[in-house]
Amino acid sequence: MKSRSKELLDRAIAATVAAIEIYNKPEFPYRSETFCILAINGWELLLKAKWLKENGNRIQSLYVKEYGRNSDGSKSKRKTIKRTRARIPFTHGLDYLAKKLVAQRHLDPIAKDNLDALLELRDISVHFFHQSESRLAESLQEIGAASLKNFVLTVQEWFAHDLSEFNFYLMPLSFVELPRQAEAIVLNREERNFLRYVQHLEERTKRYDSEYAVMINYEVRFTRSKAKDVPEVRVTNDPNATEVRMTEVQIRENYPWDYRELTDRCRKRYKDFKENSKYHGVRKPLLKNEKFCRVRYLDPDNPKSANKQFYNPNILRELDNHYSRE
Repeated sequence: MKSRSKELLDRAIAATVAAIEIYNKPEFPYRSETFCILAINGWELLLKAKWLKENGNRIQSLYVKEYGRNSDGSKSKRKTIKRTRARIPFTHGLDYLAKKLVAQRHLDPIAKDNLDALLELRDISVHFFHQSESRLAESLQEIGAASLKNFVLTVQEWFAHDLSEFNFYLMPLSFVELPRQAEAIVLNREERNFLRYVQHLEERTKRYDSEYAVMINYEVRFTRSKAKDVPEVRVTNDPNATEVRMTEVQIRENYPWDYRELTDRCRKRYKDFKENSKYHGVRKPLLKNEKFCRVRYLDPDNPKSANKQFYNPNILRELDNHYSRE
């Protein structure tokens, strides 16, 4: 029998997958609003799963309690469980749990900022509507993409659950909607306030060293090929697939850290970290995996020539299994 925490985790993943599938449909009215609602639902269930895990799976730890009223109308000195119209217990919501988990250093502050932005979009979608649909789509693309990245990182960190079986991405706007004739976008005061709020959250992230993000930008480019028969290309592990070469600039964007940068980040991230034989014993086997490291040779045709290793930030997720986070 599944624990309550595991049941909530499974439902959180299901809600998030549903949000992605709805968003990526080619023709679906209310796409952005539906994504916001389901994505927030997924996050709330995930936070509740973590809360139960940290509190011995006691369902009472999720219940909202309040001071009731005595028969004479005076305020009771005892707290009782707050209940819905159907007498079902109220549970703590996403905002409360997120604040608590950040305070307990379980949830990354940047992930919390991203959730705040997504909550604003969800609230506007549920309680009213967005007048500038193109602006909503653009904001949601950036905030939603970051939310999905944060969701995958958090599930891995909290439950050691790999979500690679799912396609956790939002189809870029270039594919979701065909370009329309350019129109002037006039924002009302509420929409301008929202954009300023998101900008404030984005600026605040500069204070943190984190894998998490408030917003992620997509950049899609199309180029005309001169060849008549151009093979189809996609990201895959198939050794027989068409080979695509990356430029040096693109490689450095994907592997931005050298050894010293990685080691410095480990010192800041882990309270029990030391640059010793244990560190090298954990790090060196990861050099063979291009997901974590890329080796650049002075002479590319000579593997014995001088070389330097560059690391992808994903390597920290592996090191998390061997050290304690600050």
